[in-house]
This record gives sequence, C-alpha cells and structure tokens, in this order.
Amino acid sequence: MSARQVLLLQAALAGGVVTALVIKELPGIMRELRIFRMTGGPGANRRYP
Repeated sequence: MSARQVLLLQAALAGGVVTALVIKELPGIMRELRIFRMTGGPGANRRYP
C-alpha cells in the first residue's frame, strides 16, 4: 500500500467521523439556532440591555 493510498484512507476515515458527529449533533444545533432567532440574533443587544 502506497503512502498516497494511506493518506486517502485516513482522509476518508476522518471525513466519516466528522460526518457522523455532525449528524449526531444536528438536532441540538437546530435547537440553538431557533433560540438564537427567537432572542433577536446579533442585534438583540438594543432590546435586551
């Protein structure tokens, strides 16, 4: 097995792990985005001192 094949295999494995983590955390991320939008986002400091 050449070094190039090893690097490609490692990249594919790392990509799979990252994809699995994103899919696992997606519901929490969506919840946080919804809360962020409900509180007004970055301009909310004018309304909430």
